[in-house]
Amino acid sequence: MHLRRIFVMFTARNREFFRDRAAFGWNFLFPFLLVAGFAVMFGSDRHQTYKIGLFPQPSGMIDSASLPLPEALRDTRYLSFIGFSDQSTGMQRLQQHKIDLLVEVGAVGGPNGPGKAHPFRYWVSDTSPKGYVAERLFRGALTDGHGDGGFERAPVQGHQVDYIDWLFPGILAMNMMFSALYGVGFVVVRYRKNGVLKRLKATPLRPFEYLSAQLLSRLFLLVFSLVIVWGGCTLIFDFQVRGRYLDLLIAFTLGGASLTALGLVLAARGTSEEFTNGVLNFLSWPMMFLSEVWFSLEGAPEWVHQVAACLPLTHLLSAARQIMNEGATLASVGPQLLILALMTLSFLAIGATLFSWTR
Repeated sequence: MHLRRIFVMFTARNREFFRDRAAFGWNFLFPFLLVAGFAVMFGSDRHQTYKIGLFPQPSGMIDSASLPLPEALRDTRYLSFIGFSDQSTGMQRLQQHKIDLLVEVGAVGGPNGPGKAHPFRYWVSDTSPKGYVAERLFRGALTDGHGDGGFERAPVQGHQVDYIDWLFPGILAMNMMFSALYGVGFVVVRYRKNGVLKRLKATPLRPFEYLSAQLLSRLFLLVFSLVIVWGGCTLIFDFQVRGRYLDLLIAFTLGGASLTALGLVLAARGTSEEFTNGVLNFLSWPMMFLSEVWFSLEGAPEWVHQVAACLPLTHLLSAARQIMNEGATLASVGPQLLILALMTLSFLAIGATLFSWTR
């Protein structure tokens, strides 16, 4: 081992990195963007951890000061109140783990006999970890240590989705996202940098054909991995799938194709592996936070929902969860599948138009 040779290579690599202004700048810019994203989503003093749905109320977020609720409940931190016009809509959100507690304001009657008023009747899913805590906070604030607080716990009607069943499609989709973006975006850029694409330019192969082959190859690997992971996890956790497995496979296939095509748009022109890695991170982190991989966006500002609707992972997860947790058919999730198909064709066309064989 020669220390001088090591030092020469160390110096050369550092110079290469600092001379790549795009990669150098991105390594400083991306952490700021990541912190800013967390600050917008979680850093506000108004960030709410537990979501309580109320009906009948105007749809959307409700200012707790305007609600006929006990002061102890209105003053409890980390609670948000979301209005629903009817019980069925609120119950659907509760079963999908998009809210933690559903409350009917002004309910009358109950187990204590006719004429016994219960200002609040509430529903909570027995399979929701956050629902258990939200119920404790709700009951504690109403009773304040005395009496029954004027509430009635009503049974949840219909199928209750286990939290792991709700979370599992998000984990699979996130893994598919990283594999799709990095599996084509990073690799094609490396081929261009190493001169592999330059050699292919001398052949009759066209950019659209090359990108289509890359998409199909990656899609085959994505679906193959999905089946293996799904089968292995099902043996351990026994997931409940209310819809058809074929419909679920079609949804994940279209979602994987859309994510792969998005990676090909970046691969069309990229020449720096370091810069490409940064941009891939920039594409993936909004989808992790805004596509409901880990948590629901119920009650989030409207602009957040609009941004989320532009992301392919959002439509993939919406279709997959409806099929898996609610037993939806392909016709029911047709709008999401159509959007994924259109995104795939659009990204592929953009990538083929911008594609360059050389730097």
